[in-house]
Amino acid sequence: MFLKTLQQAKRFFRVLFGFTLLAGGVVMLVTPGPGWLTIFIALGVLAAEFVWARRLLDRLKEQGGRLRDSVLPKTDRA
Repeated sequence: MFLKTLQQAKRFFRVLFGFTLLAGGVVMLVTPGPGWLTIFIALGVLAAEFVWARRLLDRLKEQGGRLRDSVLPKTDRA
């Protein structure tokens, strides 16, 4: 019983930490700070607990890859 309570407490603090990071990242989008980086880290933490966070993180990674490829085209290294 104690082990189950300890696991629930860890999960609670992980979720609390993730949402705190997410809120801080959103605030940093309009104030000085690494907003997008903080949001990515927050989604990484929350993805361990929530499917929606994993899907959003995967989608942002995909869009970031597309943006990178359009800005920095690949060069042949042959």
